Amino acid sequence: MRKNRSRESKPGAARRRVPTRIAGVRSVDALIVVVGAVLYSIAWPTLSVTHHVSGPLMPIVGALAAFPFVLIRVNPALGWAVSALSALVIPVAFDRTPGYDYPWQVVHILVLLALLFAVALRSPPAVLLLAWLASMLVFFAYMPGSDGVGWSVGLTAVVVFGLLIRWLVLSRRQLARQEEVSELERTRRTVLEEKAKIARDLHDVVAHHMSMVVVQAQSAPYRLDDVSEAAALEFASIGATAREALNEIRGMLGVLRSDGQQWQDAPAPNALDLERTLHASRKAGMDMRWSITGPIESISETTGLALYRILQESLSNAARHAPEAPVTVDITVTPSNVVMTVVNAPSPNIGVGRVAGADTGGHGIAGMRDRARAAHGWLFASALPDGGFEVAVHVPHGLPTSAAPLVTDELA
Repeated sequence: MRKNRSRESKPGAARRRVPTRIAGVRSVDALIVVVGAVLYSIAWPTLSVTHHVSGPLMPIVGALAAFPFVLIRVNPALGWAVSALSALVIPVAFDRTPGYDYPWQVVHILVLLALLFAVALRSPPAVLLLAWLASMLVFFAYMPGSDGVGWSVGLTAVVVFGLLIRWLVLSRRQLARQEEVSELERTRRTVLEEKAKIARDLHDVVAHHMSMVVVQAQSAPYRLDDVSEAAALEFASIGATAREALNEIRGMLGVLRSDGQQWQDAPAPNALDLERTLHASRKAGMDMRWSITGPIESISETTGLALYRILQESLSNAARHAPEAPVTVDITVTPSNVVMTVVNAPSPNIGVGRVAGADTGGHGIAGMRDRARAAHGWLFASALPDGGFEVAVHVPHGLPTSAAPLVTDELA
């Protein structure tokens, strides 16, 4: 119960994380603006203590010292550039007051260090190298006496500390991505295990019984006395049909037991197998008539597989619901699409109202419609006034318009 609850709560938690993150970003931005305003409120009034600046220029010089801090998250490299450029100009343009040894205000130094630290965290290596070297040159040039060496060491320590934090964050992100990949791999393995379980169940339930049908059909002429030639042919047809179904089931089981790569090793049925299916149905005893018009070999694999499965289902319905009724199949291939109709007459042994394809609680017609839609086509299935049933499918196949259709008809 606890596991189910935790899984159900994940979508809601994901939805809550997004507004929380946005609120956090806005809070950080607001804090940066507040800190910038506080620094400015300190830099402007104390400027007269550190430098000789006229009254009208004091707000501007104070802003140059404090306001670049506002860019620390949006664009730290630009904020550092503004702060460093003003650090070059201020000592030249304004004299220091007696007793004050530093070339800039304390606020200006703190902002410049903070921006250099932000550049180490977020900017490309080339920009960081430029900012580090330029900052050391500025401090070497303007700091009194031997203080420039100490400040250069301090600037280097700030850059190294920023790089360490940057590499730590990147490593944690990479670890999180790797954990996500591992979780996806575990999910994939779980799916494969479920598919293998389904394959085992199908093999136990279906493949075993189909194998028994093949064995019984093949051995019937030898086990039973007085088997006529017609009955022997019927048993042979049953065995061939069961073997074909068993081979297809084994192919699908192979796909379920793997990650899908084995599907290419066992080619799926295509349009070239349509006529083979018609011949097999005739050998099984169905009264079959068919005509194929156009270059059937030009039909794509996807469309051919859909037509093959629809034909299989239609013939199966006709044999089950309208036994001994004649079935007519027409396949027409045009430069742009393929049209296939399967029509069975009413069965002479079953009254009107039980026709091939009638709704008996199965999913045959729905499955055929799904296959037609998967091939970007449509399927129509309906009972006929005389008691028969018709299935018509229309699917595109992408045949070039320059191809001339060939006609090959076979009528039984």
